[in-house]
Amino acid sequence: MAPVDVVAIMEALAEQGTTVLFKADAERMAEGRKPWTFVASGAPLRDDVLVRTDAASVKQRLEACLPRLRELGSSLPK
Repeated sequence: MAPVDVVAIMEALAEQGTTVLFKADAERMAEGRKPWTFVASGAPLRDDVLVRTDAASVKQRLEACLPRLRELGSSLPK
């Protein structure tokens, strides 16, 4: 996966009406658990859809959630 501009992705989603949370959890990191969380909800996703990914790295998190967001109708930068 090529380098991704996380800020550009979050801005693109917000401009479409999607609420986005990108989190690094220090407690989970210290415990060796998946510290990176991504959550997206709202337009253009259906009201009942929540895209959430917990991963060990930012790269893993993006590889899991970006295809799903595109599948659900979000327009994202490459």
